Amino acid sequence: MNSSGITPLDLRILVKPIEAATKIGSVHIPDSAVDKAKYAGTKATLIAKGDNAFREWGDNARQPQPGDRILYAQYTGAREKGADGEDYVVMNDADLLAVLS
Repeated sequence: MNSSGITPLDLRILVKPIEAATKIGSVHIPDSAVDKAKYAGTKATLIAKGDNAFREWGDNARQPQPGDRILYAQYTGAREKGADGEDYVVMNDADLLAVLS
């Protein structure tokens, strides 16, 4: 369900970045040591896709679906805060690098 209020168009996809871990076991990692842009900024959950997203991938390719965990190019897309207050990224489908299992 897309509660963001953002609807991607054409070849665009909407993803919700996965936040970097701030705790390992019982040890808290200070914010200064967490490099979110490098380590967690490229992993996300696919929230929605435009009508033509992934069409060029062909019928035999696995088509990513909303709910899939994905990996995307680090410096891509437009960051936007959704109606639900969460942070999202709108990007081209070609910027998706992999579907994570």
